[in-house]
Amino acid sequence: MPLHHAVLALLTQRPSHGYELKARFEEAIGPQWGGLNIGHLYQILERLVRDGYVSRAQVTQADRPDKNLYTLTDAGRTELDTWATTAWVRVGGFRDELFLKLFGAVALGPQALTTLLEAQRQTYLSELAGLAQQRRAHAAEPLVAVLIDAAIAHTKADLALLDSAAQHLAPLAEAHGAQASQRSQPPGHGDADATRGDGGHDGAEGPRAESA
Repeated sequence: MPLHHAVLALLTQRPSHGYELKARFEEAIGPQWGGLNIGHLYQILERLVRDGYVSRAQVTQADRPDKNLYTLTDAGRTELDTWATTAWVRVGGFRDELFLKLFGAVALGPQALTTLLEAQRQTYLSELAGLAQQRRAHAAEPLVAVLIDAAIAHTKADLALLDSAAQHLAPLAEAHGAQASQRSQPPGHGDADATRGDGGHDGAEGPRAESA
């Protein structure tokens, strides 16, 4: 539950209320992660309170509704220490919709594969241009810059994957295309000549010689 631990990390700095945590998270992580839904954040805080990692106290405000202030507990600090110093291991395999698209394009034949690869290449190049702009805009924010650098590296690797896909999948797409072309031919097409006899008679015997 990485977002749970990110909230614990924010609370190491100081106790905070929900909307403050949302703003601090989005400022610290930057645009690559996306906004943090406030409803989801309050669900996370409720879970952390229930697990004993965070304590909650109500703060009375004279001119506004009361608010909840969340504070990191000793158990929460221990949980964060364990999580933040343990290597991340991918679970469940490597899944990307692109691989399913490649699967579908190969089944349709070489033209579909070429169309997909070219469209995906243009998409990745456009993403790289946008990431380069973000990198310049956030050069003074180290954590955000690292996340953008990771996005750039991933996108460059994805571009290289397209070259590998073109090399390895083209023969398979050709084979699927040839099979599809054969299946689309009318039944019996190409076999008519085999069933015809000499002289254009469809397998019938020629006239018998009369006996003397």
